[in-house]
Amino acid sequence: MNTPVITTGTDDFRTLRDQLWAAVSDRDEHLAAGVVFAALDGGMDAETALLDVIAPVQAKVGTEWAANRLTVAQEHAASAIAERVIAALAHHPSTRRDPGLGRITVACVDKEWHVLPARLLAEVLTLRGWRVDFLGAQVPTPHLIAHLHTSGAETVALSSSLPTRLPTAHAAITACQAVGVPVLVGGAAFGPDGRYARLLGANAWAPDARTAVRQLADGIPAPDLAIGRTQVDDLPHLADQEYTYVARSQGLLVREVLTQLEKRFPAMNAYTPQQREHTAEDIAHVVDHLAVGLYTDDDALLPTFLDWTAGILTARDVPAVSLLPVLDVLAAELQDFPRSVRLLDHARLALDATLASAGHTSGAPA
Repeated sequence: MNTPVITTGTDDFRTLRDQLWAAVSDRDEHLAAGVVFAALDGGMDAETALLDVIAPVQAKVGTEWAANRLTVAQEHAASAIAERVIAALAHHPSTRRDPGLGRITVACVDKEWHVLPARLLAEVLTLRGWRVDFLGAQVPTPHLIAHLHTSGAETVALSSSLPTRLPTAHAAITACQAVGVPVLVGGAAFGPDGRYARLLGANAWAPDARTAVRQLADGIPAPDLAIGRTQVDDLPHLADQEYTYVARSQGLLVREVLTQLEKRFPAMNAYTPQQREHTAEDIAHVVDHLAVGLYTDDDALLPTFLDWTAGILTARDVPAVSLLPVLDVLAAELQDFPRSVRLLDHARLALDATLASAGHTSGAPA
């Protein structure tokens, strides 16, 4: 195993990140841990190692996957190494702290598998002296509430990276507050400015772990149990049932879009089973984001997802214009639902602009 070369100046973050990236890319767990441990032994504090070295390298893993420079398997392997390095770091002598502050529960919402942001927060809170119950990925809300009844947690920190988890996050937020526990939320799902955290009634939102720690130190007031709040109270537009219909009809909508695409583009009849599966998955993601756009009544949510998806498809040599007929078929199928039509029309215009700026004018599903 190569021995990492560590220096301790303020300009050494790039060197450390490059060394850790090289180890992660080579799937060398021992070298990756050696890079981090050498930094700790050289005087770097554990919080800095977590947030300024490990976290940016993991973000690069996601960027490289999106650019099609890492396979899904390589991305999973790199993420697994990051998890194990964080676990090892937690037992380094320099990280030992006596928990003198309150107790907090940190968890990902149900069906949220992107656990690293929550794990980083849990480790930083532990370093700062909190008693942390880290429940990990995809925690069903009933299990979370059962834990709160017995743990004595003063606050819950909920993490979600995918916007499609926002309805589940909303249910978790209101359930925690109903038993008197305030909720701090974080993660990409809640928007770069926390707009969805405010929309869903969270007690606090933090864009990163350091901000979250500061807010918790300042104290987050407990919810008023006299207010019997429900999800519909927060989002009165849900009364039109459009979200419920689209969410429950996802399978039917995906099948209808596939059928219509086959009629429009006969070349799809020659697709391999794997190509058809990938196409169905892409359509299902579009329907999911349309549903969450209806849940939040936010015109920007679906276009943001389509812009990201267009980049993913382009990196994989799949024509991004293949998204356009998907929107057209969905608009036709949902023509009697005004909010759905509004969101799809807005998304169509935004995607047209995105494709035009990239020089795409026409095409067919890949």
